[in-house]
Amino acid sequence: MALPKRRHSKARGRKRRTHWKINFPKLVVCPRCKQLKLPHQVCGFCGYYRGKQVIEIKQKEKKKPRR
Repeated sequence: MALPKRRHSKARGRKRRTHWKINFPKLVVCPRCKQLKLPHQVCGFCGYYRGKQVIEIKQKEKKKPRR
């Protein structure tokens, strides 16, 4: 296996690593419920995709106050 002839400086290695950053997910607004969602995915709040209901979302029941 080949080895480098000269040592690379710290700056050269850091310049190479500048592109190793995390990209934020792109979000779009759901046209039905106006919540943010990933594009080309079913909305997790209303269950609609392209104007059709794909999954049924169960509503959370309100908790009864403890006595």
